[in-house]
Amino acid sequence: MIVLKFGGTSVANAENISKTIAIVTAAMKEDKLMVVVSALGGTTDLLLGAGRSAAEGLTDYKEKLKTIEQRHFDTIQNLIPVSHQSSIIFEVKRHINELEDLCDGIFLIGEFSPKTSDKIASYGELLSSLIISQRLTSLAVDHRWVDSRNLIRTDSNYTYAAVDTKTTIAQTRKYLAENDAPFYLLPGFIAADEKGNTTTLGRGGSDYTGAIYAAAVDASRLEIWTDVSGMMTADPRLVPNARVIPNISYQEAMELSHFGAKVLYAPTIQPVMAKGIPLWIKNTFAPTDYGTEIEKKAHATGNAVSGLSSIDKVSLLLLEGSGMIGIPGFSKRLFEALAKEKINVILITQSSSEYSICVAIEAASADRAKKAVDEEFANEIALEKLEPLQVENNLSIVALVGDNMKSHQGISGRMFAAMGRNGVNIRAIAQGSSEKNISAVITSADVRKAINVLHEEFFETTYKQINLYIAGVGNVGSRLIAQLQQQASYLRDHLGLQVRVVGLINSRTMLLDENGIDLNSYKDKLGAGTKTDLAQLVTFISDKNLRNSIFIDITANADVAQIYSKLLPKSVSVVACNKIAASGPYEQYSQLKSLAREYTTSYLFETNVGAGLPVIGTLTDLLRSGDEIDGIEAVLSGTLNFVFNNYDGTRPFAEVVKQAQDEGYTEPDPRLDLGGTDVMRKILILARESGQHMEMADIANNSFLPASCMEGDVAAFYVELAKHESHFRKLYDEAFEKGQKLKFVAQLDKGKASVGLQHISKEHDFFHLYGKDNAVRFTTKRYAQQPLVIKGAGAGAEVTASGIFADIMRAARV
Repeated sequence: MIVLKFGGTSVANAENISKTIAIVTAAMKEDKLMVVVSALGGTTDLLLGAGRSAAEGLTDYKEKLKTIEQRHFDTIQNLIPVSHQSSIIFEVKRHINELEDLCDGIFLIGEFSPKTSDKIASYGELLSSLIISQRLTSLAVDHRWVDSRNLIRTDSNYTYAAVDTKTTIAQTRKYLAENDAPFYLLPGFIAADEKGNTTTLGRGGSDYTGAIYAAAVDASRLEIWTDVSGMMTADPRLVPNARVIPNISYQEAMELSHFGAKVLYAPTIQPVMAKGIPLWIKNTFAPTDYGTEIEKKAHATGNAVSGLSSIDKVSLLLLEGSGMIGIPGFSKRLFEALAKEKINVILITQSSSEYSICVAIEAASADRAKKAVDEEFANEIALEKLEPLQVENNLSIVALVGDNMKSHQGISGRMFAAMGRNGVNIRAIAQGSSEKNISAVITSADVRKAINVLHEEFFETTYKQINLYIAGVGNVGSRLIAQLQQQASYLRDHLGLQVRVVGLINSRTMLLDENGIDLNSYKDKLGAGTKTDLAQLVTFISDKNLRNSIFIDITANADVAQIYSKLLPKSVSVVACNKIAASGPYEQYSQLKSLAREYTTSYLFETNVGAGLPVIGTLTDLLRSGDEIDGIEAVLSGTLNFVFNNYDGTRPFAEVVKQAQDEGYTEPDPRLDLGGTDVMRKILILARESGQHMEMADIANNSFLPASCMEGDVAAFYVELAKHESHFRKLYDEAFEKGQKLKFVAQLDKGKASVGLQHISKEHDFFHLYGKDNAVRFTTKRYAQQPLVIKGAGAGAEVTASGIFADIMRAARV
């Protein structure tokens, strides 16, 4: 005997029922069958909704019943030939009339008891199974319809009745022995107590019905037919890359189904597990798919974790107080108080100090739980031996499940580290001694992120998804986007990184899409985006809570820099080309560095100094390895280097500066470069990164510009440059006569920093700097006689974008 159960989606309409019948008739060729069916999808909710409306005195229950009636009549019309319709229409109408009478009674007395609820809910399975039976008859398929209430005996715990296994087995076997047929069609979910009153086996009970029959007849297998191709490694609604688990053990399936895997009703497993009957999860709409086989021991796959699951709408109860320490019986009283209220405990954890005990329950029961527990411990609370029960809401549980976790060290470490890196705070942890399940209580807002990062950690050995928000899509930003597009396949194939841009922001508009932005058409879409609002941006990033998120600032905007401190606590890494934050007040710089450490995320700003040159990274490596910085000399302005490399007195100084501006080497206001402010910021950042507590005001600026050049607007600046041509020519001639070159040098020596124009001789490392080159020379304890020199292009959109790209990679692989 093979037992097949078909869920609500499999019998939702005439088309789906036809698919179901095709599967059944194919299975008949193999063995005798027992076929269990659910109600038409959504019918049970409509039935119970009608009952509740009637109890509340709302007349809309009549409309609900009409909807139910019409839906079944439509199914009959589309499924069954006209010549076979009359008898089933009569039967359906008879049941609908009974329903109307029941609801009318509920409406009059204003009460909807569990017993009545079961009676009303039972009509869904009765109607669907009768319609399917009539379709089989019209096809001349030999079968027998059997009312499950005549076979399955339960107690009278309505809405969640317990099965009398011994009586059920006896009744089922007796019926089959006396009524032979190729297959038996039975309504799921429903049963009857000793007095013949209708009971139900709990929502999802049709699965359980199939398992009860499979165990009763010692079936060769039980097949659960649904709308997915098996149990999955995670909820596909949360994890797009979730995949089917081909083989799993009874215990693993039970853990997953208990923790929210909706494809299987948890009690289903026990009857078949006791008999060692294989259980299959199959897809009605893709019947050739392998599905999931559930048996005593899963096949070896090499994976320690079999699947992930979660439970939403959970509340955490915390009972604590010094009066608990060393006193037996507190736990017993806590659980008895909850049991009296019929409140199920999902998870338990207790500190070894015995100072507190924590349990998780369904959120709907939280108020009743607090009242019951506070009443139970009223005396201890009054004597201040215990605190009143604390209730924390808006929580969920995520769980790792796997039989093989017990033989693999470090699973829990990987689990908590993956969530920690993404800012998922864990409120409570529980792990059974069997080590088949590791559960963590987290805020509900973090569930999607947590499930995805755990799925990446344990199942997606190929790709780790990185989500980027890019502020500033001008010259450098557009080059970065082009590099991301160019390297997408390399990152995926060689580094296992799937990088997508989910936010683009400029000074006017912003474009945000949690599913990723098509970079081939981003300019038009950004132009039509919403008005830029940084507060709204932060809210979006926080609410979407996407895993492995990185915010990239390619602006020079102080307001943008202010949001770093709001993003880092959300475990959103920050990659900044913007120098304002790192060169602002030391307190702000220090706070951002501390936040990055505290929330195990990244605050990176390599391009603040030297564009794409590895300056800050090298400095960090020196210090981490134990070296000490004795001094730093640096040419840090590609703009000034360009200007002095191209000025030889044959052209006016103002003309050379204008050329630098036109070629994109300067800020919109060139005085920021020529006045030394930009270089001051860079040496300040290096000083801080080398351990100095320094402010901008501590740096001496030996400016070469006449004071009048710093007054007025940019146009006035160029006028003043022209007026002072003789001054610039004199500076050049003095250096030229000595065979030296002019370089604007930043220095850090013995804790003192300065910037200014210097004469550089041929022997110096800075003499042969051309174009927009930068150079940094580190003198350290290890590099005392021969300083460490980093030299290369220190400006330009392409190299700056590559430096940002490198920081993104560092943040992505933390």
